Amino acid sequence: MSAATASIHASAVKVGDRAVLIRGPSGSGKSRLAFDLILAGRAGQIPPAVLVGDDRVHLATRGGEIWVSPAPSLAGLIEIRGLGIRSCDHVSGAPIGLIVDLMAEDAARLPSPEALRWRENGIELPRIPVGRGYEPLPLVVAALTTTESS
Repeated sequence: MSAATASIHASAVKVGDRAVLIRGPSGSGKSRLAFDLILAGRAGQIPPAVLVGDDRVHLATRGGEIWVSPAPSLAGLIEIRGLGIRSCDHVSGAPIGLIVDLMAEDAARLPSPEALRWRENGIELPRIPVGRGYEPLPLVVAALTTTESS
């Protein structure tokens, strides 16, 4: 992902004051994780969570941060497998605070510190590589609610 990229195939949810950007191949569960995060926010497991965008989002670098916003034609829409495309509350954008890569080739039980960081164009963000067949929600909730041990 390049900070200069105008549009990418991804989903994003604002959790608290930062967005979780969810990347992965088609069918990897991006929409499912987005909706799971919204539900976790409603349940109080994480700070309040609201959709930024599903399926396609726009990125822009502002003041040393990468901001994500919905593709205008998809704003407020999310795919719920078994129900189809549904409308839901959304926000117009948020700075990215965490990147989640679904079906990541570099996922590991004890990932290297390098695998847990994304760096490009002088911007560094925390990253979670999730392996094929692993449930991403517990990892994302843990990343949002715990701190690293020394």
